[in-house]
Amino acid sequence: MPKTIFVVDDSLLNLSMAEEALEKDYRVVTLSSAKNMFAALNDITPDLILLDVAMPEVSGFEAMSQLKANKKHVDIPVIFLTALTDSFNEALGIELGAVDFITKPFSEPVLLNRVANHLHLDDVLFKRTKDIVGQRDGIAFALADAIESRNVYADGHVTRTAIYLDILLQGMIAHNTYVDEINEWGVNVLVRSACLHDVGTIFIPATTLNKPGSLTAEEFEVVKTHPTKGEKIIDRIITLAGSAAFLQCARLITFSHHERWDGMGYPQGLKGTAIPLPGRLMAVADVYDALTTDRSYRTTFTHEAAVDLIKNEANKHFDPLIVEVFCEISDQFKTVE
Repeated sequence: MPKTIFVVDDSLLNLSMAEEALEKDYRVVTLSSAKNMFAALNDITPDLILLDVAMPEVSGFEAMSQLKANKKHVDIPVIFLTALTDSFNEALGIELGAVDFITKPFSEPVLLNRVANHLHLDDVLFKRTKDIVGQRDGIAFALADAIESRNVYADGHVTRTAIYLDILLQGMIAHNTYVDEINEWGVNVLVRSACLHDVGTIFIPATTLNKPGSLTAEEFEVVKTHPTKGEKIIDRIITLAGSAAFLQCARLITFSHHERWDGMGYPQGLKGTAIPLPGRLMAVADVYDALTTDRSYRTTFTHEAAVDLIKNEANKHFDPLIVEVFCEISDQFKTVE
């Protein structure tokens, strides 16, 4: 599908020239005023705006300020069309957020070249970002798989808990529960970062992780250190690689997924909403998977028994609002293998 370009100019001649030059390669919407542009933005989000500076009623500079003040429109690239070539106006345009200037009267080759350059740049940045995200996810899952392989009871745990968390997040959104906070992180960030929730178990002896029976009190104290050790690992990665949202979310999930709503969890004994939301969500997915998978020291719970246990732990182990949503959508958990 061709990319959409808004051309905003009070000159019908300029609108006609721009449309004729661009219409072979792009979807062109011509608009004779800033007022008309804002009306069109209610229905269409363009890939680029060519915006005249000197227009009556609302100038290009004023329109640009309004665009950048709107979260929905702030990322739309804008190229100014202008006969003003002095350094003051150029500096003002750049300060307002313009990506380029095209001097009027413009020639068709210059217009096509500038437009293509900026739209192609967006494509390149998108591809590079996608590649980086793919590499990040690949590294994170490879690390998680390597850590999981040390624990015979954790086979498939990372993948399943990520799926459970995704189901739970979709349910939270559908039930309008903690939606603003979930959207601040983004569902994809929350689900992908969850793969590192047990990264700290790399420091737990394999003999303890794989013990065919209940742990002693001393062994359990060692196991309880894995959230803090995992947080330190991710802190080190952040120091070396930068503070991406993915890593910040992974850090929160890692250190807080064993905290309890009643304050009786570990490692910090956090209580209620003092526990970060990513950790409170992960706690439900993590416990459900632990209950419904094989352990040598206890009988595997049925789906129904696991749901009942989690329901009964609302206001104790788990956030009651999350448990309420979980119970509504729990049948979806049965489909995960």
